[in-house]
Amino acid sequence: MEKIKSIFQYNIGIGDVQLSLGSLLIWVFVIVSISFLLRITRKILSRKLSPDRKDKFKPVFSFFNYSVYTVVFLLALQNAGVNLTALLAASAALLVGVGFALQTFFQDIISGIFILIDQTVHVGDIIELNDKVGRVEKITLRTTRAVTRDNKVLIIPNHKYLTTTLFNWTENNKVTGESIDIGVAYGTDVDKFKEVVLETAKSHPDVLRVKEPVLLFQNFGDSSLDFTLIVFTEDAFKGAIIKSDLRFAIEKTLRLNNIEIPFPQRVIHNVN
Repeated sequence: MEKIKSIFQYNIGIGDVQLSLGSLLIWVFVIVSISFLLRITRKILSRKLSPDRKDKFKPVFSFFNYSVYTVVFLLALQNAGVNLTALLAASAALLVGVGFALQTFFQDIISGIFILIDQTVHVGDIIELNDKVGRVEKITLRTTRAVTRDNKVLIIPNHKYLTTTLFNWTENNKVTGESIDIGVAYGTDVDKFKEVVLETAKSHPDVLRVKEPVLLFQNFGDSSLDFTLIVFTEDAFKGAIIKSDLRFAIEKTLRLNNIEIPFPQRVIHNVN
C-alpha cells in the first residue's frame, strides 16, 4: 500500500513547478469529465434546433469549449505551483498590447454571437451593406460570407453589423419591390400609357402576378409627366437585371404606341 501511495506522490516537473502523479491523473480525469459534460450540454441545447441552426451555433459552442479548457489549464498550472498572479502581472504590458491588437477580433466574435443568437441575418438572406448587395452563403463566428450579383465573394467582418446600417432585403418576406422611374411628354394619353406599361411589366417572367405591378403618378415635372413603376419579385438578387429588362421592354412598347419619352429642353432668349 505504501508503495502504491509513493507512486502516486511521485513528483513530475521542472524546478519549483511540481505536480504529483496522483494530481496529474486527477486533472486528466477532470478534463475527460468536462469534455463529456460539454458534449452532453451541447446535445441538450441543440436537440430542438434544425440542422441549419446547429451548424450556425457550432462556432459558439467551440468558443465556449476553448474558454472552459483555458480556465482548467490555468487552474492546473496554479496547482503545480505556478504563481499566476506574478505571471499575469509580469506580462500585463504584453497582454494590454495584445488586447489592443485583438480588439477588432473580439468585436467580430461578440458580434458573431449576437447574430447567431438573435437571428439578425440568415443564410440565404439578401443584404445590403455599404452600397454592396449580396446573398449570404455562410455565417461564422468572425465573418459573414456573401456572394454579390457579379459572383464575387464578399467577406464581411461581423463587427460591421454594429457600426454600419444593414439592410436585410428578405427579413420580412422573400417578396421585394423594385421601382423604375418613367417620364412621358405632356399631352400623352395617360390611361393608355398606364395600360401598356402595366401589361409590359406583367409579361416579365420574374414579376409576380399575385401581387400586381403598380404605376404611381409622382409629379408634373419641368418637361415631363413623372411616373414610378413598382413591380414585385421573389428573386430580389436579380433586381437590377429585372429592372434592366423592363426598361428595354417599356422603351420598345412606348415607341410602338407612339408615346414620347421627352428629354430636357431649354429655351434661351437673346436680349440685345
